[in-house]
Amino acid sequence: MFTGMAFATHASAQETSAVTDDETIVVTGTRRSTTIMDTPINISAISGEELEQQRIDDVRDLSDFTPGMTISDTGPRSTGTIVLRGLRASDQDSFGADADTALGVYLGEVPLYYDFKLLDLERVETLLGPQGTLYGLGTLAGAIRYIPQRPNVTDIEGEVHGRFYGKDHSGKAGYQLDGVINLPIVTDHIAFRSATGYYYDPGFIDYTLLLQVPGVSLPQPDGPDSISDAGYAANLHRRKDLNFERTFTTRNQLLFQTTEDFKVIFTYAFQRTKTEGTQSNSAGVLGTGRYEYGGRYTEPVTRRAHLASMEINANIADIVDLVSTTAYTNVRTRARGDVTDLLLDLDYDYELFPAFSGWNETDTEREQFNQEVRLVSRHGGPFRWVVGGFYNEQKLQRDYAEHVPNHPWVDTASNPDELEYVSYTTSKVTEKAVFGEGTFQVTPKWQVTAGARYFEYTSEIAGAATLPLLGQPLSPYDLPVNGGKDTQDGWVWKFNTSYNFTPNLMLYATYSKGYRIGGPNTVAPCQDPLPPGQNICALPDELQYGPDTTKNIEVGLRAQLFNRKLSFNFNVFNIDWEGIQVASATVNGATGITVNGGTARSRGFETSFQVRPIRELAIQGTYSYTDAKLTEDVPGILTIRETPGDYSNRFVQLDALAGDRLPGSAKNSGSLGATYTRPVLDGDLIANWTATYRGNVVTRLGWDRAYGDKLPSYVLHRASLTYETDKYSFTLFANNIFDKYAVAAVDNDRSRIGVNDGVAVRYYRQTVISPRTFGIESRFKF
Repeated sequence: MFTGMAFATHASAQETSAVTDDETIVVTGTRRSTTIMDTPINISAISGEELEQQRIDDVRDLSDFTPGMTISDTGPRSTGTIVLRGLRASDQDSFGADADTALGVYLGEVPLYYDFKLLDLERVETLLGPQGTLYGLGTLAGAIRYIPQRPNVTDIEGEVHGRFYGKDHSGKAGYQLDGVINLPIVTDHIAFRSATGYYYDPGFIDYTLLLQVPGVSLPQPDGPDSISDAGYAANLHRRKDLNFERTFTTRNQLLFQTTEDFKVIFTYAFQRTKTEGTQSNSAGVLGTGRYEYGGRYTEPVTRRAHLASMEINANIADIVDLVSTTAYTNVRTRARGDVTDLLLDLDYDYELFPAFSGWNETDTEREQFNQEVRLVSRHGGPFRWVVGGFYNEQKLQRDYAEHVPNHPWVDTASNPDELEYVSYTTSKVTEKAVFGEGTFQVTPKWQVTAGARYFEYTSEIAGAATLPLLGQPLSPYDLPVNGGKDTQDGWVWKFNTSYNFTPNLMLYATYSKGYRIGGPNTVAPCQDPLPPGQNICALPDELQYGPDTTKNIEVGLRAQLFNRKLSFNFNVFNIDWEGIQVASATVNGATGITVNGGTARSRGFETSFQVRPIRELAIQGTYSYTDAKLTEDVPGILTIRETPGDYSNRFVQLDALAGDRLPGSAKNSGSLGATYTRPVLDGDLIANWTATYRGNVVTRLGWDRAYGDKLPSYVLHRASLTYETDKYSFTLFANNIFDKYAVAAVDNDRSRIGVNDGVAVRYYRQTVISPRTFGIESRFKF
């Protein structure tokens, strides 16, 4: 059965499955097992059943069913950019991100820093608003929790699932194969559970202007307007469907327990994703189409992650529950890309060589160690409490190089790899925090909660950069190390109250303060003194950025009416955001960095409902409205060309102004779906149709002044027909049924479109949504 966002039909207690009498979902977002109806904060939940039925494979698919969340699907190169309640101020981009410190993401009790596939999960919970008094990770905007199915110590069980599908504008079929096995090793005491899958998603973006021989072939053999057949045949070639995804994922859990009062869970997870191209087009440059990109090089990316953790859950004398989580994460990303347009944009006259092109390579490794210990009261009485401590250490190593093949400025005798720019950065961020909150049950219907958190972090960065093209050393490791260190601390607070007028009607209100730690910019520090000539580096005041904070006020209502045939959630919120972390650029080389500046406000409301007019039919929907904008001017934060497309002029900086809409999130979004279930033979025939709406999105602050875009709204439709029994199911499905074409994000701004010394710049790109997909899938359980 299709289930609503906060009304899933399968429940769980803490981390193990159990269905309550009224079949409402039980969540643990407050660190206690409560039904949605009894949870006095803004929380939505998607059951494992719904994840399967809606084919929600990773975090990029969640926003269609979660009010207040916008995710721009930027393809398999990265996680994508997640925006909760409009809290983003940086420009959109086509590559997304692999980690986002504005929200906390958890796998069970483990802080997560990677987009693991949503395989073998009991449910996903999304908590909107700061959650720093309940969770180790500080959360500016909210938290997402993946609750996995846990090992079963009594029964052997398993599942095999396969999906086979086609995709419009693609030349290949896609497939997914995954399975789950649960093995009791010592009945009632030791069990092992493994979930493993392989995903092949066919690409649909063709690279149509690839160079045959870099540095020899002409990127635009017939000038900046068009390409002749003869010019194409002599210099260029085409490769199809390069934004494909190949992902292998596995999550393995080993459970030891003496009784239900003492459990230890060891988890090892691994995931590797490969692709060879971006999910973007070139906006028509040199005749490219909607599903064509004009890169001169393929752009392969390999991402892989290891996660190892130990979780201890212990009941101590029926007074407190002890939860201890120790985790280590190692994420490595290797990428290559076309850097020609960046170098053209800097206008160093590389383009005077007709066969000029450039490519870059990046090797980034992030190591994360964290320890969280939490005590949760269970002694009963009118007072309940949670106290915890958190330690987090993140190390990052980034090596970067740019190559300019066969450029006449390169001395291949001393620079055989034709290096133009090379840098490295290393950073370390260490965070410590103590947090907690207490709840007093004033009356059986009225509770009051207060919480606090103290945090302290230290951020260090070191590195160097070199320009071998100008005769500097080939390796930045041969240069003196430059860097800096910063330390910050602070407090955040939370107050919450709720009143249950009846068991089916609750009103709640929350004031909470959120924060996001600062950190290092991954740009090599400048030498001191700065050498003459071309420099691409960060000055001392550009090495670090500080924390930003939010103050969140919200009031919400939960109701179940007409003998629970109608379930309804509604809330309004106001968020004041200070010290905004926003993308900017270095003085030397215009390299991207993060800075602090300005204040903003986000206001709006979110609602979700489910109605059952008859037993066989469920209708559910969501809607959110978010009005997020600056509340003060931010000087010189927007970099554009003074005259768009005129490369005889350098960059200028514009001010962002109070009233500018924050980029990256939809002001209006929602979903509406219906599911009809009818018994047939030994099972059920289930038909579902769901429509999702994403409103328009602006791509940068001051978009109309700063040559950004307002991306149009769009509606997508999906449908499925399933026959399901207790042991197996078969499904026919289709996503984006009407093959809607829409732009989800852009890279750079329209002032970068133009011709530089006769060379058509391809720096601007548009990321597009996945086209129509249709297929079959089956699932067998034992």
